[in-house]
Amino acid sequence: MLIGQILMQKHLISPEQLDAAIHQQAYNRIKLGELLIQQKLIVKEQLEEALKEQYWRRNGFWVID
Repeated sequence: MLIGQILMQKHLISPEQLDAAIHQQAYNRIKLGELLIQQKLIVKEQLEEALKEQYWRRNGFWVID
């Protein structure tokens, strides 16, 4: 699962905010999470939690959804 999807699933960002950030990311070459923090849509701790979830999901250890 992509980081943007995880953040939306947690209701931290809206689909519109994700689309806007992805569009802006194409021009800035900044990682999505860093961009969302710069825009003050999320805080560092929220990104860290989402990245942990992404890691666990990718490695087959995620059982709670």
